[in-house]
Amino acid sequence: MTSRRKLEIMDTTLRDGEQTNGVSFSASEKLTIAKLLLEELQVDRIEIASTRVSEGEYNAVKSITDWASEAGYIGQIEVLSFVDDGLSIDWMIETGARVQNLLTKGSLNHLTHQLKKTPEQHFNAIAEVIKKALDHDIATNVYLEDWSNGMRNSPDYVFQFLDFLVTQPIERLLLPDTLGVLTPEETFGFIKQIRERYPEIHIDFHAHNDYDLGVANVLEAVKAGADGLHLTINGMGERAGNAPLASVVAVINDFVPEVRIGVKEKSLYKVSKLVETFSGFRIPENKPVLGDNVFTQTAGIHADGDSKKNLYFNDLLPERFGRKRQYALGKTSGKANIQKNLQELGLHLSDEEIAMVTQRIIELGDKKEVVTKEDLPYIISDVLNSNPQEARIIVESYVLTHSKGLRPSTTVALKIDGETIESNAQGDGQFDAFMNTIKKIYKGKGLSLPKLTDYAVRIPPGSNSDALCETVITWQNDEKTFKTRGLDSDQTVSAIVATQKMLNII
Repeated sequence: MTSRRKLEIMDTTLRDGEQTNGVSFSASEKLTIAKLLLEELQVDRIEIASTRVSEGEYNAVKSITDWASEAGYIGQIEVLSFVDDGLSIDWMIETGARVQNLLTKGSLNHLTHQLKKTPEQHFNAIAEVIKKALDHDIATNVYLEDWSNGMRNSPDYVFQFLDFLVTQPIERLLLPDTLGVLTPEETFGFIKQIRERYPEIHIDFHAHNDYDLGVANVLEAVKAGADGLHLTINGMGERAGNAPLASVVAVINDFVPEVRIGVKEKSLYKVSKLVETFSGFRIPENKPVLGDNVFTQTAGIHADGDSKKNLYFNDLLPERFGRKRQYALGKTSGKANIQKNLQELGLHLSDEEIAMVTQRIIELGDKKEVVTKEDLPYIISDVLNSNPQEARIIVESYVLTHSKGLRPSTTVALKIDGETIESNAQGDGQFDAFMNTIKKIYKGKGLSLPKLTDYAVRIPPGSNSDALCETVITWQNDEKTFKTRGLDSDQTVSAIVATQKMLNII
């Protein structure tokens, strides 16, 4: 059996990822992330900063290199450096960094219009920086900035540059699609040309995602013979970001059997969520592998199929990434989704009860997009405690008003045995105004209401502002005490539902 080729993963979340608009990691956050990347995720290398940026960046790099030196990772810590007469090398010596990723010009357009130098002048300056680095035991990798446009528009210059670089004491060529413009076909072709012309040199590919082709381009680069990839947690990075680590790891593991990578899939989600917290850069809910929704089945037919030989599973099993499959509850979920959630909660209902719960979830789903698993016990309680007989009294409609500086008021249309009565009243709150309106209607018919003795509102633990509210009201009528409960995504409405149940009971 042929042994699989090792593919290096270099994570650049702390350098290129930090170029995400509005993101800045503190020194302690950088150190925490660096440790997780190397020890928990087990990526091969990390790029942590650019030289000469700020005092804060200096301190962050120093703290990481101090830790990495003691922990045995110093050769896996890299910083972006510049062709600046050795100033970057001096900065690296002070911080203790031992590997530079030297930024050079990979297209004639950049060289001519930004540096205003000839190729020979640029190459000579690069050679001096590499020599100074070697004199101080600093290893060198070389970025060819705008390499993708260089291959498109000035390939003669690119190969002239590469012919020079392979004569230098460098470790790796770093080939970036700086502006995220490559197609997968171009990526394969360009990497293949360089692989065949320079079979001994290590090639890294660095993809950006401006056309949402980052992962596809990475896949083609690996197939063409790239030895390493540059990726970021959550796809962070300049503009549309870099190729995302989690997606690439899943794609390589599942579709490129001839290579192997050392990244631990099971740690991807945990590290992703920590980086999301530190950066404030939120993960879209539908982001592959990491998004909140990607392992959630919403349609009932999917849940039903999963119960019948996993018909809607693919190789992206959530357990690979330390996650669990979920089944959403809403108007499209159906009986199968509800049964899956009941099993997880350890609850058992009859077919008739499940049908009642399903109908209630559909009703709630029309008002609230997603009903959570945590909502389910409240819904069951509401449905199974409802009065099964036909309601004689119905709150047909109401208007609730609450304005600053004015007392809340309510107008209610109440149907009693087929007769609709309208009235309005004010109160100390919206529900109080509602109750005063009901009392007014009942008083007009010579009827009385029980006394409200307790009013409790609950929402499921960990819920947000759109959570279902369960309102449980305790009433006293003569010597008899009883409770009614209402359920709705609006607190006042849930109390009105509970009150309608009370009116039918009395």
